[in-house]
Amino acid sequence: MDLYGLKNCDTCRKALKSMQDVELIDVRTQGVPDSVLSQAYERFGEALLNTRSTTWRGLAEEERSRPVLELLKYYPALMKRPLIDRDGELFLGWTPETRAGLGVA
Repeated sequence: MDLYGLKNCDTCRKALKSMQDVELIDVRTQGVPDSVLSQAYERFGEALLNTRSTTWRGLAEEERSRPVLELLKYYPALMKRPLIDRDGELFLGWTPETRAGLGVA
């Protein structure tokens, strides 16, 4: 299982502590494969973009109007975290629904 996030993100750390056999892939240093990013966008749409982040607030209006996938490639920290890939099944965020879907208390 792969967890796409940031190593210094509190939510990602909580998710990592709660699960076994999971690998953290730091989106700033390692990125997200195009295929995973495209699949996540198809599944979650605009929800994949974290518009409450410091990175988002620092963007000019012109930058914010770029396509979501382009923004996420250029600014990986804009992705809502964590994005969890369990054998092709994607989960976004560390919500009760995500935990239930993963079978984590």
